[in-house]
Amino acid sequence: MALTPRRLNRATLARQMLLRREPVPVVDAVRRIVAVQAQEPPSPYVALWNRVAGFDPADLDAAFAARAVVKATLMRATLHAVAGDDYPAFHAAMLPALRASRLGGRRFLATGLTAADADALAADLLAFAARPRTNAEVRARLADRLGEEPAQGAWWALRRILPLVHAPTGGPWSFRPRAAYVAAPPAEPTDGDPLHHLIRRYLAGFGPAGAEDIARFAQHKRSTVRAALAAMAGTLVTHEGPDGAALVDVPGAPLPAEDTPAPPRLMAMWDSTLLAYADRGRLVPPEYGPLIVRRNGDVLPTLLIDGRVGGVWRPAADPAGAGGIEALAFHPLADDAWAGLAAEAEGLSALLAARGPAYGRYSFWWPQLPRAETRILGGGIQ
Repeated sequence: MALTPRRLNRATLARQMLLRREPVPVVDAVRRIVAVQAQEPPSPYVALWNRVAGFDPADLDAAFAARAVVKATLMRATLHAVAGDDYPAFHAAMLPALRASRLGGRRFLATGLTAADADALAADLLAFAARPRTNAEVRARLADRLGEEPAQGAWWALRRILPLVHAPTGGPWSFRPRAAYVAAPPAEPTDGDPLHHLIRRYLAGFGPAGAEDIARFAQHKRSTVRAALAAMAGTLVTHEGPDGAALVDVPGAPLPAEDTPAPPRLMAMWDSTLLAYADRGRLVPPEYGPLIVRRNGDVLPTLLIDGRVGGVWRPAADPAGAGGIEALAFHPLADDAWAGLAAEAEGLSALLAARGPAYGRYSFWWPQLPRAETRILGGGIQ
């Protein structure tokens, strides 16, 4: 029997801990999410608040400080927070795509350097980053060898290719806008292909899925992913998708019934779940895709209603969050949906009020969005 779109939706929600908050440590939660989008410093905190029962943001602070969770450039050449023990395989799996996108990019090519030149710089930069280094410090070191202008383009590429993770710089969300980089510990030798590891982890967190979904998530070539899946065929199971296409999965992963209730959620900006598929319709109605994924690549904080995007949100009035949450619906919502969102907003308002401003600059998009209704929720305002 083919899996329906609604059952695939519930599978994703279950694996992403969005059907109910679960009492798991933050490192285990990050591992289950697979890769938490971290373009904006508050996003990993909001993502985990949506998923972990009794979430304490101090636990994530501590995990970042101990490098049990690390923030680095990985899938789609964007910043993700991942479990520290996943990072070596994830980085190795992504390295061919990262090298192609950066060493073939205009900014690097304009330096006149070659890929071999970049590789020759690697050992010195990793030794230099044995302790946290700012962008300015690394550029100055490169400028001593290459000159000022080539150093800019070389660092633009190398900071996304080398095994460097972001060092916590303090502040309410562990990382300030100005990044600092530190070399990741040398990777222990592992058995197996790192891309196979990434695919298994992706399927555990987002499956069932097809080769195009995996390729989009990782920004890998589809031919590379198909070859990897062929090599893994004996370890995976296959389901029939809604259109008759084959979807692969890891054995024994959750596949809840399609009538499983899905509570409302106030999702983080850039939440990985919204970006994990070639066809985002599993969670995003097609007509809303252009509204939440802006032309510059921004992915706005969203409302999940019955497991699918139904609007967006932002901190209201007080940028620290004490004024509650402003929720903008794209279509009329039932009273019980608004009541559920209001209950969620109470908890999110408390997190934002305790931690500090989040997503303030994205109010730029607010006047451009269609609306059925806008309400202020949480923060003591009803």
